[in-house]
Amino acid sequence: MLRFGIVGTNWITEDFIDAARSVEEIGLAAVYSRTHETGQSFANKHGIPKVYTSLEQFAADPELDAVYIASPNSLHAEQAILCMNQGKHVLCEKPLASNAQEVRRMTGAAKANDVLLLEAMKSTFTPNFLAIRDNLHKIGTVRRYSGSYCQYSSRYDKYKQGELPNAFNPAFSNGALMDLGVYCLYPLVVLFGAPRTVQASAFLLSSGADGGGSLLLGYEGMDAIVHYSKIVDSQANTEIQGENGTLVFDKISRPDKAYIRYRDGSIEDLTQPQHSNAMYYEVREFAELLRSGRRESDMNTYDVSLKVIEVMDEARRQTGIVYPADKE
Repeated sequence: MLRFGIVGTNWITEDFIDAARSVEEIGLAAVYSRTHETGQSFANKHGIPKVYTSLEQFAADPELDAVYIASPNSLHAEQAILCMNQGKHVLCEKPLASNAQEVRRMTGAAKANDVLLLEAMKSTFTPNFLAIRDNLHKIGTVRRYSGSYCQYSSRYDKYKQGELPNAFNPAFSNGALMDLGVYCLYPLVVLFGAPRTVQASAFLLSSGADGGGSLLLGYEGMDAIVHYSKIVDSQANTEIQGENGTLVFDKISRPDKAYIRYRDGSIEDLTQPQHSNAMYYEVREFAELLRSGRRESDMNTYDVSLKVIEVMDEARRQTGIVYPADKE
């Protein structure tokens, strides 16, 4: 049994717990929260035996094997490194850290402590993404990748009413690029590697966080166009356009449908049966990596995590988005 501790008690953690309970070799052993009341309420709800309000004591618990981190982005590096230095394996929510410097520190700590560190980008482990990757050759030479993730945030209403929720607070390394744009960039880098050029534009809110933006990314022989926003909605699919046809999939954060529309008008359905909770696949990958003694995923590699955050660092540099973590 792989005994997990949890950092963070928000909605994404609920999805993680649901997914973890579908993987036989995983158990929930402890939760960390800043307040005992919140932690105890969460523990009672999910049958978790231990509650910690000290992250140091949590990380040092000898009965924990691994930690799932779903705290604000600005805390990922500090919390993950503390846990890894105590010999804990870490599954950390995307984006892995605030910037490339922090990612390098995190991967360095994982190697130094001989522990597994995995960025929890769920989409790349799903059967439909694997079908996209395995059938990409059928569309011929790829000329364009067009990715979109625009989803109006309920917290934007609070922001417009004068509040400053974490989602729009740069102190927590948050904003549309980090929260949603990363979903467009990650599969792009997995499939095609790092872009040669980055051109970025963004709409900045008065808080200093970005409400949305666009990226034009240059590759040899192709380009990539990415749109993301937390202040408008879009129903646009993601397309990979090749000379022989176009590969289309729906939700960039968890593709549920995928097909190829060839130039002659014929359509090949690539859609695969898939678990209702897309996080199931990343949790299963984490467990399988540990069972086989491996310390790095072949899909969500350290190199992919670094290349993605480097693109976001450059996009933020061009658009004037600065986080406190950039100055450390």
